[in-house]
Amino acid sequence: MKRNPQVTGNVGLYYTCYRMSRMGWNVMPTARNARGIDIVAYDRNASRFLGIQVKALSKRDPVPLGGDPGKIMGDYWVIVREVYAEPEAFILLPEEVRALAHRGEKDGRVSYWLQPAAYDREEFREAWGRMKSAPDPCV
Repeated sequence: MKRNPQVTGNVGLYYTCYRMSRMGWNVMPTARNARGIDIVAYDRNASRFLGIQVKALSKRDPVPLGGDPGKIMGDYWVIVREVYAEPEAFILLPEEVRALAHRGEKDGRVSYWLQPAAYDREEFREAWGRMKSAPDPCV
């Protein structure tokens, strides 16, 4: 059965929101299918903000990055795979995504991909701590 890509994206987006909320972040998904970040997160007193890009996958697939890795944005990238089974997340910095990007060319068109072997590493797997919990000013 072929999965609806929009639903797959939603599952990954809201899974990421859930995980970040548990860390103390206030999270807001942005407009879907718009260029840019997918989540705006801020701490309790709105003194620290993060922009998060989410890529959701139903299985262990490459992540499409588009035609220009220079346009990769956000403070963090979260790749969530196996969204319909047991979600597994990989947290990367944009510069890591750019450095690990694979260049492909087909019919004269260039595209960039993040191959599974590039993101499926222990240093990125479930590395939510890279974002650090939002500080609680009441503590």
